[in-house]
Amino acid sequence: MHLTRLSLELRSAAARRDLGDVYDMHRTLSRAFISDSADLPLRFLWRVEPGASIRNPVVLVQSESAPDWRFLSALVGYLVREPEIKEWNPEAMLRAESKRRFRLIANPTVTKNGKRIGLANEEEQLAWLSRQGERLGFTVEMALVTDSEFVMSRSGKSLVQFQRTCFDGILAVKDVSLVSDALIRGIGPAKAFGCGLLSLAAQP
Repeated sequence: MHLTRLSLELRSAAARRDLGDVYDMHRTLSRAFISDSADLPLRFLWRVEPGASIRNPVVLVQSESAPDWRFLSALVGYLVREPEIKEWNPEAMLRAESKRRFRLIANPTVTKNGKRIGLANEEEQLAWLSRQGERLGFTVEMALVTDSEFVMSRSGKSLVQFQRTCFDGILAVKDVSLVSDALIRGIGPAKAFGCGLLSLAAQP
């Protein structure tokens, strides 16, 4: 896996545009995963770190394929510094029954009558996170909703609307294989729009 840390320059009009619209940000980041305009971008996960729109904007991008950020480096004033990239192995960092601090920006939803409905209530959001953990091989030891907002964007003629929630807390790894898969594939819907990237830190 490849993890990129992009530090954006708020004085750049292009950077402000991308930070202000999830569709624009996804479109810009996608260019790191295509060789020409006819290609479809490879799958990747990304998120804007909380507080990034206020000070020191940071975007994290995770992918199985190596990204090519030369196009961003060529955009004068878009980045504060060159992209920081590291490689890592999800399974190698996990151990059954270990506890890890985590961060997840996700789109918590339920399906009713065939329609996906966003959850705006904090208690419902935390319950959604616990259900995801049961399905994906971890238990939530402690979690806080540190941010939650309704996001709107336009993708062509389509209006994109969803609830974006930031969870911070501690989880316990129960199934290394399932948690590894969650790290690689992401959690929940709206992955193209900055949701789903699960990050783990060292043991608390």
